[in-house]
Amino acid sequence: MPSVVGLLEQRELTARRRVDDLREEADRLQAELAVAEREWNEWVIAHSRVGEVLAPGNDAVVGPAASEGLPAPGVQPARPEPAEAAKPKTVVPVWRAGLAWSALSVDYHRILQALSDRNRLGQGALTCQEMAACFGLDPVPGKVEALRSKAKRLTARGWLIEPAPGRFTLAKDVAGQRGGS
Repeated sequence: MPSVVGLLEQRELTARRRVDDLREEADRLQAELAVAEREWNEWVIAHSRVGEVLAPGNDAVVGPAASEGLPAPGVQPARPEPAEAAKPKTVVPVWRAGLAWSALSVDYHRILQALSDRNRLGQGALTCQEMAACFGLDPVPGKVEALRSKAKRLTARGWLIEPAPGRFTLAKDVAGQRGGS
């Protein structure tokens, strides 16, 4: 008959082997996850860059593929029909007293509304990552940078101020409008 100590040692050895196997599996999965996350981040960045290149008003010619589809020398390129012509970029007017928030597109209006709500509650400035979270967006680099671009444009036009690098709040006179009425 086996001893109790011998049985305990046998079970301990079995449990130790199981823990070691699970740790190896966890390490393998962790490494696989890291590779998948890097790949996913690269695709997010690539998607963002393609969006920037294909954005209306981007006249940049990039690489050898850009010359494909160009007419032969001396041939006038066909003008696009009005329905397929690129739409103009959203224009952010310079802020002035009496200018309503409705002069801005929906995206800019959402930024002002979020900052107005923070102002009303006595909370501080927001980072673009925090704005992304407020809007229910994934805080991935492409989305955060798109918000940063909009916030910087609003800052340059006098709608927002940047009290600290990367933190935005409403400009004093804009905050007094309470929704841009």
